[in-house]
Amino acid sequence: MLSKLPKFDKKDIPHLIMIIISSFIYSCGIVLFVRSGNLFPGGFSGIARLISLIFHDYLNINLSFSIIYFALNTIVTVLVMRRIGPKFLIYSVFWYTLTSFFTAIMKLPFITEDILLISVFGGVISGIAMGIAHRANASSAGTDFIAIDLAIRFNRPTWNYIFILNVIVLSIAGLLYGWNTALYSMIYQFVANEVVKALHQRYTSSSIQIITDKADEISKAIFEICDHGITKVPCEGVYSHENHDLLLMTVNTYQLKDIEKCVKEIDPHAFMTIDTVKKVVGNYHQEPLE
Repeated sequence: MLSKLPKFDKKDIPHLIMIIISSFIYSCGIVLFVRSGNLFPGGFSGIARLISLIFHDYLNINLSFSIIYFALNTIVTVLVMRRIGPKFLIYSVFWYTLTSFFTAIMKLPFITEDILLISVFGGVISGIAMGIAHRANASSAGTDFIAIDLAIRFNRPTWNYIFILNVIVLSIAGLLYGWNTALYSMIYQFVANEVVKALHQRYTSSSIQIITDKADEISKAIFEICDHGITKVPCEGVYSHENHDLLLMTVNTYQLKDIEKCVKEIDPHAFMTIDTVKKVVGNYHQEPLE
């Protein structure tokens, strides 16, 4: 895959800036909250922290979290690089490299000793950081890469397996360091996941219904924004008895703003409703990661 390197231009600069900001915020969360609360984040962060603590506490060997985290992500990157979009891959490598660097050099004082506050606000910080990374077309690599790779191979969602992996890590952490640590880590992970879901809507869908007199113009403009099918149905206003067209479509939620703006510019009098879609069955285009 990397034999064909992607082309970078000025449009990539905002993404790179967002990745730097995201990795810095995530590292702050690790240093300020995860370490002070002795918590275990989800994914490779939690695995790296668990390995680092086990080597330190049980084998009297100091292994840096940053080194373990970088090594684990590098191994997975090499294994899946042929099946992951090149630009997404490079962005993600940039993200976890910066995160490894920042966590290695960052020295910050404790903010609070309240473990509940640490769990909640640590999760918020982690979720915000990951939400920014996802919006910049990057990820934390690690378990994200594994889930994407397995989904491509087996053509089915695989995030449940990642959840099981996190449960195993928390179970080992609970056995070795107390169940309070494991349970508060669950709070941390839950809060982080909820924040990510609120900020990142790539994998959520919405249905749109548009009543308009300029159906063809709107359809043409929407096709330039997203590659989704549109159904046109003739309809009549019961009160005015005027003929209109009803456009029906399902799109990725993150595309809504562009579509709304497009519809308003072409037909300011269009009537539009938007609903959340729980599940899509059938042929539906998901914009691939570059």
